[in-house]
Amino acid sequence: MNTTTPATAPAGAHGRPVRLGLRENWLQFTLLVIVNICVGGLVGLERTTVPLIGSRTFGLTSDLAVFSFIIAFGVTKALTNLAAGALTARFHRKQLLVAGWLIGVPVPFALAFAPSWGWIVAANVLLGLNQGLTWSMTVNMKIDLVGPARRGLATGLNEAAGYTAVGVTALLTGYLATTHGLRPVPELIGVVFVVAGLALSLVVRDTAAHVALELAHHAKPLPSGEGTGLKAVFARTSWHNRSLRGTSQAGLVNNLNDGLTWGVFPLLFTQHGLGLTAVGLIKGLYPILWGIGQTVTGHLSDRVGRKPLIVYGMLVQAVGFGLALALLDRPLQAGILSAVFLGLGTAMVYPALIASVSDHAHPAWRANALGVYRFWRDIGYAAGALVAGVLADALGLNATIFAAAVLTAVSGLLAARWITEHQTG
Repeated sequence: MNTTTPATAPAGAHGRPVRLGLRENWLQFTLLVIVNICVGGLVGLERTTVPLIGSRTFGLTSDLAVFSFIIAFGVTKALTNLAAGALTARFHRKQLLVAGWLIGVPVPFALAFAPSWGWIVAANVLLGLNQGLTWSMTVNMKIDLVGPARRGLATGLNEAAGYTAVGVTALLTGYLATTHGLRPVPELIGVVFVVAGLALSLVVRDTAAHVALELAHHAKPLPSGEGTGLKAVFARTSWHNRSLRGTSQAGLVNNLNDGLTWGVFPLLFTQHGLGLTAVGLIKGLYPILWGIGQTVTGHLSDRVGRKPLIVYGMLVQAVGFGLALALLDRPLQAGILSAVFLGLGTAMVYPALIASVSDHAHPAWRANALGVYRFWRDIGYAAGALVAGVLADALGLNATIFAAAVLTAVSGLLAARWITEHQTG
């Protein structure tokens, strides 16, 4: 299917003909990129400081208790992703995007002024709702705008914007924590992200007409009897379709790694003598490389296919964990090299996984398929924090990292076995 539709395309809500393509929709696409910078910035508030707030400010001694905020975030975000796909059948994407920002308004204030750890956990429930709605809608809307030929590029730019913002915010909060303390200054920069994200989301146009246009021109009709409801799509995406099963498990393990490093790395490297600025550098470098790298890897996946990037990206992440352990007697070097490999490996995997799901999903049930995939992917945050907490309490932080390396390598091999290249458009 061409990325540009004929001039006779139906008009959208703004009265102009609807066309698919990045060039044709560059202004709306750019606005959505900026919105996702704000989405990433809000979650980036927690990457450096919150595990240390748990151990230092509130005196938590159990690693599992410290990581409970990540579990709350991951479970809530995963369930919201799942609901978001189904909600797009009842509400416009823009409505869900705005709702996500309204839910996120209290988050920076709760992180900055929470009187107990329970408030931090509650704030992460709100943050999970915010991220599930806002991030799901920005990626869906970008895919809607560009059409099938540029899915990899669209998802790469979306994720690049979000995760570069995560990394820059992690760096900034590490620096602010060194100069102003763990709270409240580092967390209050989140107010800027909430205000800007909400304001831009009110301006951006909905993409319902673009979805309708793609459906009208889709080369492959929906097979008879193929259900488009959440229950049918959940089973198809989670297990019945081999490629979607492969992407779902790889996404879960990828974010398990992120959830694990989110909680473990600040504790591990401060135990080995690094200060908050150095920890902020490590925690910032990982998502910055993850983010910037996707501007290349998303486009690359459109040219060389999704599978090579997914398989080799998972193996590169496994090497990153190995380096963290092998060089731990030189903690700064270990942290930086591990962050580089984890960031580059994740950059290879992330846009290719989302684009692969889009490739294998008919437009009639694509939003639900993306919601199911993102459910499994983001339940990885909770799984990573839970695994990390249990293993760290029982065997120590080093054993936790070793387990993550093995699991990531196995996930890459499963992706190689299950995922196939396939274009639906």
